[in-house]
Amino acid sequence: MPNSKTEQKKLKEKEIISLMISIYCNGNGHTKGDFCDSCRALEKYSHRRIESCPYSDTKTFCSACKTHCFAPEEREKIRTVMRYSGPRMLFHNPVMLLKHLILG
Repeated sequence: MPNSKTEQKKLKEKEIISLMISIYCNGNGHTKGDFCDSCRALEKYSHRRIESCPYSDTKTFCSACKTHCFAPEEREKIRTVMRYSGPRMLFHNPVMLLKHLILG
């Protein structure tokens, strides 16, 4: 169990990005029930960036951050995932989506 607010925020951010990548991967025919290799690599990369974020204690979530710590190519991949998965999260996990939007 995370013991600080920052650790809790990082864990929540990782959970959300994993769900979004899963929605994207499965919805684009990459694989069913698991990640394809490129989506798994993107998830691992995203988790590393979240874990090393120097602003976790003050920011709300990565997509609202003004510091772009993702490499340009990876940032575009994440944006593609978010554009695809964002609207679909309402159907997959509406409670998580609302908490993420309201509570940050």
